[in-house]
Amino acid sequence: MKHTDSITGYHAHIYFDPATADQARNLCQQAAERFGVEMGRVHEKNVGPHPMWSCQLAATPEQFTALLPWLALNRNGLKVFAHPETGDELADHRDHGIWLGAGLDLDLSIFE
Repeated sequence: MKHTDSITGYHAHIYFDPATADQARNLCQQAAERFGVEMGRVHEKNVGPHPMWSCQLAATPEQFTALLPWLALNRNGLKVFAHPETGDELADHRDHGIWLGAGLDLDLSIFE
């Protein structure tokens, strides 16, 4: 496993299902407006290693210091998976992840 001390950014993945899709979309839009983070597509299918539908928020390290506590207080039951961007995708997802709510198993096979 390679190690790096260089975090270039963070991703926060907001997980949802058909019943919480509007809630997740609104949360992501609020985060983008409030913190200037980049909101990705709202995926109504499993994408990459993610075990649920999701929307990604991309943040700088500076933005993330405000975004994560805000998500913790405003997620209203949605699961959030956040991780640093170091260039080592497997370690970023497997070893450095931060969960808000109960953690889920990711499909890490895509990084092999």
